Amino acid sequence: MGNKMEIRKLTGEDALKYLQLRLEALQQNPEAFATTYEEAIVRSNPLERTATNLDATGSSTLGAFIDNELVGVMTIAGEGAPKLRHRVNLLAVYVTPRVRGQQIGNALLGATIEHAKTWPGVEKMNLTVVATNTPAIRLYEKAGFKKFGLEHHAMKTDYHKYVDELYMSLEW
Repeated sequence: MGNKMEIRKLTGEDALKYLQLRLEALQQNPEAFATTYEEAIVRSNPLERTATNLDATGSSTLGAFIDNELVGVMTIAGEGAPKLRHRVNLLAVYVTPRVRGQQIGNALLGATIEHAKTWPGVEKMNLTVVATNTPAIRLYEKAGFKKFGLEHHAMKTDYHKYVDELYMSLEW
């Protein structure tokens, strides 16, 4: 990778870049997301909604940029209930296919974990990943995540195909 990568927390000003990458993710890897591409494009004010979400408290989205192009994202969301505030959930993970294999996911995951560690009281990160997504599972295991469960038929596609999800967790 000859180009310099920048990883930073996204804000509402990044909404258009984020929304474009999110729509690509929903088209490229529909099995990995509960939201469908069709649902995402018919939402009212998707750009405004995306900007509001990126600026919201209680969650953070980190983005990886190469030459000012957003090429990867990861979101962490905290729990609202007092007894669950020690954990965050890793969501909406995506790296565009044209830069996969260049350690962007690894760098982005490391930065996201470090960012989560700055949240007061947070000591654990949970995630779900499609059980057949071996590269992602390897990435999470390399970072120290441990498997703790499998949900059979977690999602069902329009084509009546089921997707199993693996549950993983990292504690610090």
